Amino acid sequence: MATSMALNEIAVSSASSVASKMSSKPAMKKFVGFHTVALSTKNASFPSVKCAAKVNMAVAVDVSRFENVSMAPPDPILGVSEAFKADTDATKLNLGVGAYRTEDLQPYVLKVVNKAEQLMLERGENKEYLPIEGLAAFNKATAELLLGADNPVIKNGQIATVQGLSGTGSLRLGAAFIARYFPGVKVLISSPTWGNHKNILSDAGVPWSEYRYFDPQTVGLDFKGMIEDIKAAPNGSVILLHGCAHNPTGIDPTPEQWEAIADVLEEKGHMPFFDVAYQGFASGSLDDDASSVRKFASRGFEMFVAQSYSKNLGLYAERIGAINVILPTADLAARVKSQLKRLARPMYSNPPVHGARIVANVVGDSVLFDEWRAEMQMMAGRIKGVRQKLYEALLSKDKSGKDWSFILKQIGMFSFTGLTKSQSDNMTDKWHVYMTKDGRISLAGLNLAKCDYLADAIIDSYYNVK
Repeated sequence: MATSMALNEIAVSSASSVASKMSSKPAMKKFVGFHTVALSTKNASFPSVKCAAKVNMAVAVDVSRFENVSMAPPDPILGVSEAFKADTDATKLNLGVGAYRTEDLQPYVLKVVNKAEQLMLERGENKEYLPIEGLAAFNKATAELLLGADNPVIKNGQIATVQGLSGTGSLRLGAAFIARYFPGVKVLISSPTWGNHKNILSDAGVPWSEYRYFDPQTVGLDFKGMIEDIKAAPNGSVILLHGCAHNPTGIDPTPEQWEAIADVLEEKGHMPFFDVAYQGFASGSLDDDASSVRKFASRGFEMFVAQSYSKNLGLYAERIGAINVILPTADLAARVKSQLKRLARPMYSNPPVHGARIVANVVGDSVLFDEWRAEMQMMAGRIKGVRQKLYEALLSKDKSGKDWSFILKQIGMFSFTGLTKSQSDNMTDKWHVYMTKDGRISLAGLNLAKCDYLADAIIDSYYNVK
């Protein structure tokens, strides 16, 4: 017993000594180790016993493996909503995120969505995994909505459609395909563009550059600059185009300009990559808003098209969209689809079913489809109404003669005001109007009652802030 107690005392003493020595050394980063201490009883004062004891000792380290992780900056769009929520001022107005609001500035769930969900409950549909490519009924409906059911591309099976995680996830899947099968090919994006386009391409490892799009002098399209930059791009580049309601400017090419853009892409062997986030929500017409894509398809372009149902069906949180690849043959379409599925499998395995069934139910039912079109026209009409009212308010309050008509020429849920970052900061700091720092405001978050207030904020910021 005495020998055992002595051994324990020596073990504790030695362990403390080792720990003390170690504590005087510089802190170890990214490691928590176990150290072994060998103890001998050779010179102990108790009867000689040939034995040794080992003590495993966990050394606690103050420095985390994650010490080199810095705080990421707030998202330039979603961060606006976070700042808005923290503001307690009664006059505050959130014009940052592109999400539709009613005249009472409340989120809106489409009536047709509620009906589609009721159908799902009545049918007792389960929650089993979808195939990697998504819900077949959804894929069929979304391709037909994009191109028209009688389009030769669909009839001949020349389209590979895979359900994606809304517009963002669909763009990401397309970017991953480009990175794998067209390595080194550059994607050209408009300047400015939706903020997430750059993130998506960069994270997929796809090189990108910009082409001119916005003309600050006219607050309109820099068509000449756009064409020059697309012509100057290396042959075979991918050109990212907004199908309708360009984000953030709300400025779209005319039908004649779309033809000219197609001519240049054809001449240079470029491939279009359309981002279609607002079909039916921009003008109120599903067909008109898809006309740019259909024009390129009719000319035989191979191309990518990403779709989203966040805006036109209000399915923001359902993350429902699709990536389509239009090809010259059905065989190529089958092969491309198989590789899109291969890319999707390690990313998220398979997509969610709820939003897909909503879309399939609405588009696949003639009665619900007509109701949806009516609701889209209502939403698009409300946005056109506040656009008109804001223009009139600016016109009546600003006596300088400045031309504010660009607000009426823009389309969709956004207006690109032309305000600088410092002027946009003034909108927020002084007027509690939350918007992105590039001067974009979401008219979907504005109501008629706030148009005069917004006009005052814009005029003050434009004239009084350099």
